[in-house]
Parts: sequence; structure tokens; C-alpha cells
Amino acid sequence: MKFYSLNNQNIQASFKEAVIAGIAPDKGLYFPESITPLPADFFEQIEELSDQEIAFRAIHQFVREDIPDDALKEIITNTLDFDFPVVDIEENVATLELFHGPTMAFKDVGARFMANCLGYFSQGEKQDVTVLVATSGDTGGAVANGFLGVDGVKVVILYPSGKVSEIQEKQLTTLGQNIEAMEVDGVFDDCQRMVKTAFLDADITDHKKLTSANSINVARWLPQLFYFLFAYKQAKSKGKEIVFSVPSGNFGNICAGMVAQKLGMPVKHFVASTNVNDVVPKFMENGVYEPMPSIATISNAMDVGDPSNFVRIRHLYQDDLEKLQESLSSHSFTDDATKAIMKEVYSKTGYVMDPHGAVGYLGLKEYQKSHPDTYGIFLETAHPVKFLDVVEETLEVSPTIPPQIMKVMDKDKKSHHIATYEELKQFLLKH
Repeated sequence: MKFYSLNNQNIQASFKEAVIAGIAPDKGLYFPESITPLPADFFEQIEELSDQEIAFRAIHQFVREDIPDDALKEIITNTLDFDFPVVDIEENVATLELFHGPTMAFKDVGARFMANCLGYFSQGEKQDVTVLVATSGDTGGAVANGFLGVDGVKVVILYPSGKVSEIQEKQLTTLGQNIEAMEVDGVFDDCQRMVKTAFLDADITDHKKLTSANSINVARWLPQLFYFLFAYKQAKSKGKEIVFSVPSGNFGNICAGMVAQKLGMPVKHFVASTNVNDVVPKFMENGVYEPMPSIATISNAMDVGDPSNFVRIRHLYQDDLEKLQESLSSHSFTDDATKAIMKEVYSKTGYVMDPHGAVGYLGLKEYQKSHPDTYGIFLETAHPVKFLDVVEETLEVSPTIPPQIMKVMDKDKKSHHIATYEELKQFLLKH
């Protein structure tokens, strides 16, 4: 299986090369040359398969030439040692809880899968790989945790100062070992820009092997398709058409779900639910893609003004907007609407949504207005405790702090404060 650059299909790489490079030399995102549907009996008998078997069969075609089956099974076992429950909230509405992993965010799956792949690829290599990553919140903690102590891999995480929650900041600044946190004066887009600039800076790349752990990296992006299949396994017995609503920022998660659909997963529709950073909802309406500066919201992980993975979604549908509209709708919601629905759902059902899950719920309900007889699953992408201030202020309740969080809260923050790309460059050249 080759992966080609979406800017130029003649630029090709193996899975291993794509993972280590992160991004193609022409700045394009890598994309698999083919997606072969799984046999029909895989979906017919999916209830009989373990999560590990489902994941192995789903990802196998993309990685088999670079990772032997035994090693792949071990990587999957290391990645998936927690649950992915589908929890009914009300009639025809459920949530897929993706926060039962070590950092309590959906990114644990992609980060751990990628860390295990890089650990496998770096065996016997003389030169360390430096993972350079920008985070708007949860990516940093998941990547830091996934890569902690992995031999041959160093991690440098850039995050916007004052723009992530206290718990998120603790998760990425307190681990030490091979993890370095860079606190950037600016917003997420500034962090992302610095990372992209570093990848193209020969002064750095001539001396260092750099890779990215953002969802632009195929090893972070593709394994996210696993939990859509796990949700299908749990929801199949409902006997209804299934709709997924995904809170969307950089669009990697929903894109992975759409790859699961291309693998043959029976799903009627996807809803990309966004906050007021509404580049994609506007595109789905008028076919014009206009990036914008990101706007800060209470669902900060989705504060993205130019979502990098949307190009993969367009490519999945040959850039045919009408075809894409058959599989995807997109809606945008304000902070006020998000808080109002958090309150309403809590008062009616007792279920505490985090602000990202709440946006997913809103998008699902919007779709179900015209498709009432569907079974809708919205993704709860992070534990509400990670957005404690918003949850407490909105619902006037304090979620119990889980042990995964407690253990980082009393640790000391260690970060390098930077304001310019030049400061990042000097750090990378010295370390």
C-alpha cells in the first residue's frame, strides 16, 4: 500500500515513510492509494468479534507491508485497553464515549497507535525521531502520554498560552522524560504555523528527523476509524439507520469515520458539528472554501479556522460537492446554544456533556428534525472534567475528578515560553 500526496499523486511513500515524514515534501497530506471494502460478512458478524479483531482487520490493508501481523496485533492491544461504550441518552439518541483512556480524550487512540508504530519503526535506528506537534487542547496530553518513555522518540508540543484548560495544560507540561512543552504567545493557528514552518526548514531537517503527531499524520488519523466500527457493533441491533454526529475542528476524526464507511460500514449519514468557526458549514452550503482566523470559544479544541483534514474528505468524494452532501451535513453553533443544551440535557436526563459533545448533540438534533427515524450517535470526545470551569459555571455541578486527572494536578508545570518561530528553531537545533 502506497500513500500519495494530495498535492501531487506522483509523490508516494510507504506507510512507514509517511508516518516518519508526517507530511509530504510538497506540504501535501498523505492519503492511501486505495480503500478496499471489508467483506460483507465482517459487518454481518461484527458482534462476534472483539474490538482488537475489528481493529486488526480494519487497519491491516493500510499497514501490512510495513508492520508484520504479530507486531500489528501487539500495537493494537497496547492501543485499545479501555472501553468505548455507546450510552443511550434519550430515544434514538446515544453518545459514543471516547474518554475512558489515560488522558480522557478521543485522541488517546490515535496517539497511542502512532507512538507504538514509531516505537516499532525506530528499533535499531541510530537517530532519534523528534515528534513536533501543535495542540489546541487534547492532542498535547494524548501525544505526551502515548509517547512517554518511547525509546528513540523525543516530543516537542506547542500550545497557545492561556488558551487551554488547566487540566489540559497539566497533562502536557508535567510529564518530563522525553516530553518538552513550548508555551506560545498566540493562538492555535500560530502554533500550527510554526510547526509547518519547521518541517520545511532545511536548517533543522538536515540535522533532525522531524515528524508530526497532529491528525495530518496517517498513523494518528486512520486508527480513529476503529471506534466508529465499535459503535456500529453496539448499535447494529437497534435495526435503524445510523447517523454519526462528530464535533469537528481539524476534521480528522470525522474523516476517519468516513473511511470506515468506505470500508463498508453501514451508516446513513455524518454530521460535522462545529462551533462558530464555520468554514466547513459555509462550504457545504455554497461550495466556497474560505479559511478564516480562528475565534476563541468554550469548545476550544474546535477553534480551527483552516481545518487541514477537510482536504482528505473532499478527496474521498473526488471533490464532488453534490456527492459529498449525500454523506455529510455540517452545522455551526454558538457558545450560548452550547451552554443552553448542556443545561437542558442535564436537567432532563442527568447526563453531563462537555462543550464539544454538546455541539455534537446539537448537530445531531438538527439532522434528526428532517430524519426522525434514525438512530443518532454523537461523539463525546473528552471527559467533562477536562472543561471543569465551563461545566461548573453552566450546570452548577462539579464532576468527580477521575484518578487519571488527579495524578497530574499536583505536579509542577514545566514549559518553555516562546513568542517567535526563531525561538522554536533555536530550541530544536540545540536539543
